[in-house]
Amino acid sequence: MAAEQMAGSGDGLHGNDGDIHRGSPGERAQDPPREPARNLSQDPPREPQRNPPRDPSPARPLDSVDRDILRMLQTDGRASIRSVAERVHVSRANAYARINRLIDDGVIRGFSARVDHERAGQGASAYITLKIVQNSWRTVREELEALPGAAHIALVSGDFDVLLLVHTPDNRTLRELVLTRIQNIPEVLSTRTLLVFEETDLDPQTGQDS
Repeated sequence: MAAEQMAGSGDGLHGNDGDIHRGSPGERAQDPPREPARNLSQDPPREPQRNPPRDPSPARPLDSVDRDILRMLQTDGRASIRSVAERVHVSRANAYARINRLIDDGVIRGFSARVDHERAGQGASAYITLKIVQNSWRTVREELEALPGAAHIALVSGDFDVLLLVHTPDNRTLRELVLTRIQNIPEVLSTRTLLVFEETDLDPQTGQDS
């Protein structure tokens, strides 16, 4: 009897397979409202990996829209998906997909700011040429990547093997970097330091001084 009284007590508790619905008899509970569809074009593109491993497979060919996107992001790495889409005349979803594909393919390796190194407290810049032991490039590159102020490293042909660009606070710090860090790398045979007196960043879109 107790069970029968509970079922008909007017609490409106009834259901099947363990579901509990509150309300008058015969009334079905409403499903919770669905979340609105997510607009992926409003999300920021995924972050590129820092120093990702080189992909030996050939990159997918770029079309004119891809190249326009690259030029725009090189000029303004903070450009929104909406502004990119409007500039290159595609939908936001298309621009979002293209940027993520460029990141996945390793074409876009990161987003960065152009810095005035002197105003940022790095008043001494130099290109340093290195002669290294044969077949030691990968080892030397790892050592150079760990140097404070290292900005660019290239394996080149000619009278030397490696070209390194560094930015340091002053000439004394630069001298210490060369003598105590770079020349102490076992695979480095010799170095030559070329001081930078003035440098200019070019706008990727115009090729003019930015």
